[in-house]
Amino acid sequence: MALGKINDIATFVATVRAGSFTLAAQQSGITRSAVGKSIARLEEHLQVRLLHRTPRSLSLTDDGEVFYARCTQILEELEEVETAMAARSSSPSGTLRLSVPVALGHRQVRPIVEAYLQRWPDIRVDISFTDRFVDLVDEGIDVAVRIGEPNPDSRLIARTVATQRLLACASPAYLAERGTPLKPADLATHECLQFVSAGRPEPWRFIGGTNERDGSLNGRLRMDSAEALVEAATNGVGIVNLPTYLLASAIKDGRLTPVLERFAPPGLPIRAIYPTRRHLTPKVRMFIDTLMAAWHPLPPWERELNGPIS
Repeated sequence: MALGKINDIATFVATVRAGSFTLAAQQSGITRSAVGKSIARLEEHLQVRLLHRTPRSLSLTDDGEVFYARCTQILEELEEVETAMAARSSSPSGTLRLSVPVALGHRQVRPIVEAYLQRWPDIRVDISFTDRFVDLVDEGIDVAVRIGEPNPDSRLIARTVATQRLLACASPAYLAERGTPLKPADLATHECLQFVSAGRPEPWRFIGGTNERDGSLNGRLRMDSAEALVEAATNGVGIVNLPTYLLASAIKDGRLTPVLERFAPPGLPIRAIYPTRRHLTPKVRMFIDTLMAAWHPLPPWERELNGPIS
C-alpha cells in the first residue's frame, strides 16, 4: 500500500474517533478540507461509502464499520512494530530478576550473567538459586531457567536453550577396586551416591528395556548437594548419576570415568521461561540472546566433553 493511502487511513480513523471533520483536522494539524479529501480518496479507491455525513453528525456505514475495524488493527500493528524497533535499538537498563536451578545456575548460568553485566553497564541482576517451582508472574521474575517440560501456562513463553544429559560416572580408583558395571542391574552391587530432592532420592533411569529406580540401588550416602556428590565420586566413594554440566570438567581431567554410556536416557530440554509480552524489554531480550550465543550449537559443558558421548 502506498504511503499516501496509509496517511488517508490514519486520517479516516482519526475522523471516526473525533466524530467530526473539524475536530479531526484540529487534532491532526491539517485543514478540514484536507480531511475531506482524504476520506473521498479512500471512498473512491474502495468504491464504497464509508461515512454518513450530515451538517450535525457523522456515522459509519456498514462498509465503513468493517473498514474502520481493520484500519484500527493495521495502525495498532504499525505502532507495535515501531515500538519494537525502538526497543531493539535501546540498551538494556534496570534490574533483571532471574530464577535458576541451584547446580546449573552456579556452574553454568552465573558465567553468562557475569558476561551480560560486563557488556551492559546500566543493568543490575538479582538471581534466586532454587529448585522449587516459581510463579514468575506472581513473584515478578523476568526470566527463569528450568529443566524438563514446563507446566502449561498461557502467561508464559518457553524457549529451549540447551539439553541436560545424565551420565553415570565413578573415579578410576573406585572402578579398579570394585569393577565396572556393564549393565544397570550391576549397580545393585555398587555404592550408588544418590541426589536427594524434596526429601526423596532421585531415581536413576536407563534405556534399553531397563528402568532402574532408587529402590533397586545400593548405596549408603545420599545428599541434597550435587556438587558434594561430584566431590565424593572423585574421592572414590561411589558412582554418581548426574548431569554432564556437573561432570564435564572431572571427566575431561580424568578424575571421573563414564560408565553405562549406552544405557544413558535421552536428554531433557533446558528452557528459558519468561512472561508473555508482545515485545520483550531490552534487558530480557539481551539476556536470552546472550544465553543462546553461549550455549549454541553446543553448550560449553558438551564442548568440554568434545561433543555428545555416543
